[in-house]
Amino acid sequence: MTGPPPVVGGAAQLTAPWLTAALAGRLDGATVTEVGAAPVGTGQVADSLRLTLTYDRPVDLPATLVAKVPAAAEASRAAARAVRTYEIEASFYAEIAPGLRARVPECFHCAYDPEHDDFVVLLEDLAPAVQADQITGMTVPDAAAALAELALLHAARWGDPALAESPWLNRNTPEATAFTAEMVTGLYPGFRERYAGRLEPDSLALIERFLPHLAGYLGARYETWTIVHGDFRADNLLVGAPRVAVLDWQTCAYGPAAADVSYFLGSSLSVTDRRAHEEDLVRGYHRALTAHGVGLDWDECWTGYRRYAFNGLVMAVGAAMLVERTVRGDEMFCTMADRHARHALDLDSAALLP
Repeated sequence: MTGPPPVVGGAAQLTAPWLTAALAGRLDGATVTEVGAAPVGTGQVADSLRLTLTYDRPVDLPATLVAKVPAAAEASRAAARAVRTYEIEASFYAEIAPGLRARVPECFHCAYDPEHDDFVVLLEDLAPAVQADQITGMTVPDAAAALAELALLHAARWGDPALAESPWLNRNTPEATAFTAEMVTGLYPGFRERYAGRLEPDSLALIERFLPHLAGYLGARYETWTIVHGDFRADNLLVGAPRVAVLDWQTCAYGPAAADVSYFLGSSLSVTDRRAHEEDLVRGYHRALTAHGVGLDWDECWTGYRRYAFNGLVMAVGAAMLVERTVRGDEMFCTMADRHARHALDLDSAALLP
């Protein structure tokens, strides 16, 4: 194979010749002779595999990489297409990741095909670090370490007007806002029918009070924007290494930093731990952010944290009904919805709705 390899449409295309072409810039004439693949992670909209590579001679590349490719499940692939997740993740690794100090896996190859909505990224394998558990929830020390990485992410491009000029990154247009609000509102009856027996009554009641405000909530802008992850939660973080590593950038966007912070603590800690430690954790994030040169008042930071507690409910309803349904997915989305609802109720976030 000569020249750039074709963009991958599925795991079966990750052959030794394809990998030789994809990694050619790092192989110095060597070739990949064998490749083994095993599923890794619990992603809902793309398939991730750990690749074990054999080379025909010593090379300056690791023996294992992690590949992300389009999901085999058609429902998940359709969901990804609807919200541009493959385009966004490939674009993040190509354009944004190289300038970040936050702990992000090194990317060895990334590509996106807009015609077929195919994509591939070949990433550093961060084992023995392990995925945090969304359902169990993170420990408070791990949450603090994750927020330190989040502060590095947000500080890197705080208030950068160039981000607003990127069409794949700045998706907060009136048309996109209306589409998301209509989609989530339309999906909610099915969500309620599927999960009503598993959710707290207060959770469903809050969602129903919130949905009429959704379009205004999504379209409002209160503060300086920056690069945000968009799905910063336990399942997208690796722990057990000196630094928490941040994965799954398919929801990366130009948006409000407080939304990442609120979504993370609302979804990724048990309600008990979140209640006991959230102010200390948010203050730690705020200290780190200002230490990196960002001028953000504490009161503004805390108000934003309260305001964006509803983001997790939007994600729980939308994602649960769009991606391929699994047993773990059902448990995860129910856990998230109840945690996010309790978070918004505890913080009286409804008082800040537009």
